[in-house]
Amino acid sequence: MQILLELGLLLVAYILGSIPFGLLIVKWRTGKDIRVIESGRTGGTNAMRAAGASAGLLTAILDMLKGAVAVWLARAVGANVWICTLAPIASVLGHNYSIFLIERSNGHIRLRGGAGGAPTVGGAFGLWPPSILIIVPLGFLVWWGIGYASLTTMSAALIAIAVFAVRASLGLSPWHYVIFGIIAEFLLMWALRPNIKRLLNGTERLHGWRAKRQQTNKGHMPIVGK
Repeated sequence: MQILLELGLLLVAYILGSIPFGLLIVKWRTGKDIRVIESGRTGGTNAMRAAGASAGLLTAILDMLKGAVAVWLARAVGANVWICTLAPIASVLGHNYSIFLIERSNGHIRLRGGAGGAPTVGGAFGLWPPSILIIVPLGFLVWWGIGYASLTTMSAALIAIAVFAVRASLGLSPWHYVIFGIIAEFLLMWALRPNIKRLLNGTERLHGWRAKRQQTNKGHMPIVGK
């Protein structure tokens, strides 16, 4: 009976993760379909592009809650540490491959969604709440210093891995939480394959002060010839 309960919990976590908050918020704010804007993803970054900073922030917060609530539900029903670790992973899977965003393309079924950064941060928060005080500030420094949203997203799981590895080595949390970070990082990188390709060939979009500096440098480039 407990096994069925835990499997059902993972299914609930996946369905919870599947709620496309970015799609709903952008539709509410602007009437637009976020899936046809920029990257087409439903996460906070694309919601910000589609409907402004407040829409992006609200989307990110609600998406983070997906991962956190998945952990809280697992603990509420007395699930073991493996289920508590896998519940936020199920939420990330739902976020990236939403059951509510099924499309048929060229005869194939496709599930749309986001990249998984926010529910990964939320999952880490659910496992150990103070982690958000480390992941979010460091993630912001990555975004500000490097300027790539895709690298910022991937850094969330890497920072979580480091945080939980240190805690596990000190006997403060189980090593299972490190596995959460590793699986989450794989899922983030898989979802961001197009961005990784653009990073490698130098065509990925910059954000923040680096983008402004790049535009300024282009504007000051000397014109050679006529």
